[in-house]
Amino acid sequence: DIGRPRPGGYRDLLVWQKGIQLAKAIYILTRSFPSEERYALTSQLRRAATSVPSNIAEGQARNTTGEFIQFIGYAEGSLAEIDSQLVIATEVGISSSEAIAPIIERVQELRRMLNALRRKLDS
Repeated sequence: DIGRPRPGGYRDLLVWQKGIQLAKAIYILTRSFPSEERYALTSQLRRAATSVPSNIAEGQARNTTGEFIQFIGYAEGSLAEIDSQLVIATEVGISSSEAIAPIIERVQELRRMLNALRRKLDS
């Protein structure tokens, strides 16, 4: 079955699963953004959010630990983009601090998890 994860694959990684949940939360949040933001902040946030689990998956599927670590770095970069874009959304009045607070918490949690995964892979 194509929907079932292969044992030991990226779908088994909690950090990937949480990345999927972050992307879902970003999509839900950005539904409330003004339509004029569709091709601006909404699009940027959604691309960065989908990039997090995508890079985790691609890195895990690569042939070497070094490549996996490189893709973890890409995912961390996308988390920094999300954090910055959420601050901008708040600063310009597109979203409220209350609305983004749970997403910022997810971003911070994923950052910690990716750091831990990198340390584990480095050892």
